[in-house]
Amino acid sequence: MSARWLAQSEGDVAADLSWLTDRERARLERARFTKRRNEYLLRRWTGKQAVAVAVGMPRDLVTLGRIAMLNHPGGAPYVEIDGRPGGMDVSLSDRAGTAVALVGESGTGPGTLGIDVEVVEARTEGFVRDFLTEGEAAYVRARRERDGDDGWAESANLIWSAKEAALKVLRVGLRADTRTVAVTVDERRRPDGWAALTVTSVRGHVFPGWWRRDGVFLLTLAYAAGSVPPPPPALLPGGSDLAAAVPVHSWLARPLSSG
Repeated sequence: MSARWLAQSEGDVAADLSWLTDRERARLERARFTKRRNEYLLRRWTGKQAVAVAVGMPRDLVTLGRIAMLNHPGGAPYVEIDGRPGGMDVSLSDRAGTAVALVGESGTGPGTLGIDVEVVEARTEGFVRDFLTEGEAAYVRARRERDGDDGWAESANLIWSAKEAALKVLRVGLRADTRTVAVTVDERRRPDGWAALTVTSVRGHVFPGWWRRDGVFLLTLAYAAGSVPPPPPALLPGGSDLAAAVPVHSWLARPLSSG
């Protein structure tokens, strides 16, 4: 299975929660805050949609209920279908009411793929200084000189996002110091909108990846270190248009969840 991706927005999630498995519902019921609840539902809905399309299953609620989006102890997601391993790797990310899922071949080792989505938003000089390497910070400042505030915002969020994608491959997430990996960005975009990037760890491991900008959203992905750089993932049918997505923060109206 070549890697493929799909996006969904908060408004796409079915209100009828029969598409959750018993284990997923039990975890949802422990969510006290609306933000966590919404994000949990959105990620699982998006992941299940992606898996169903990728393997040719229907996307009705009953069928989606046969797919489980579970988590390893470290937090990385994995797939079960009808209680058995799904035979694929999956990575999930959400930001401001939009989620993305990347599915691909099951691999060995720490992980085979990671995806992240971010909003192109203002970042402070302190953010760049504290979380990026000196080389990355120099690139962000150069982008501001060349492209103004949007260049600063795009590049700062792009590098942050690529770090998150690579750290998901390592299955450590933001528990790791973000300066232990360094991002190199290729700005030459293909006709399909993708451009290449690489993430290099302090141990010299190189993670190949891709990035794209759709509207106000940035999408980045990384593959296992040492792997032959695969082509960009294909877009699965039936998802939301990421370029048309609008950041939302619906949880602000009711921070505490009523279950």
